[in-house]
Amino acid sequence: MSLNKKKMEIGVLAMLRKDHNPFEPLLQYGVKAAQVQCWDMELIRDLKYAKTVKKQISDAGIRLAGFWGGYSGRIVWNSYGGPNTCGLVPRDLRAKRVDELKYGADFAKAIGAPALITHCGFIPENPMDPLYPETLNAIFEVAQHCHDSGIDFWFESGQETPLTLLRTIEDIGLPNLGVNLDTANLILYGRGNPVDALWVFGKYVRNLHVKDGVFPTNGHELGKEVAVGEGRADFEQIIKMLYDLEFTGELTIEREISGPQQAKDILKAKAYLEKLLKKYAPSKKA
Repeated sequence: MSLNKKKMEIGVLAMLRKDHNPFEPLLQYGVKAAQVQCWDMELIRDLKYAKTVKKQISDAGIRLAGFWGGYSGRIVWNSYGGPNTCGLVPRDLRAKRVDELKYGADFAKAIGAPALITHCGFIPENPMDPLYPETLNAIFEVAQHCHDSGIDFWFESGQETPLTLLRTIEDIGLPNLGVNLDTANLILYGRGNPVDALWVFGKYVRNLHVKDGVFPTNGHELGKEVAVGEGRADFEQIIKMLYDLEFTGELTIEREISGPQQAKDILKAKAYLEKLLKKYAPSKKA
């Protein structure tokens, strides 16, 4: 295989909150890349705040890998209540969330992010389901707004099956679409595993959320997130496949807990990834 000059880079996910600089704490991890996430619609609409965030990023010497934009309304994070509450699939929430994600795209552009990332929801597996074209039209509207702004639109994976996500990208057909592969979400939602998913939509993967988890044990609840290396995500195979795909995006560590243990788990994950990147790096003679 040919080698790219750019290499995979490890980053960390940072949460934007009012009166808080999330980038200074990232320095303890020794990373220079980050995704940022925000669910506060008031902040996302505030382009003055966006200027503050952009300066914080610059001052910390952080390179922005993407902006993860949330939306309002009730959300149930499992496969039982999720189909009626998550993303752009629910009819009663769709129009408002399309507008909110457009604001998210404007915010992403203002802070210098290359892409807007979000969960689009439980996109129907059956393309004949009336909700499927409705959802595609809504995604198209947001993604076209991103395209007009000069940024990408990346799907956060895991609530839809890999094949459905591939079909969605193909059916929408815009050139700025990509995937933010969350290595745990497919497991947590019982939709598959990240290694198999790479075989399906690997060419569209632009970023990763490095996360781990175990599968659900009943049909109502989400699986459990665990520290990287302690769950069912096969990171050795993931890294090998990413090299085969000549992937050069960011490996953004996400640990959805708080407190001292979060920092410990992030540092552990970073060391683990560094070991795997070195172990499976292709030979310079390749």
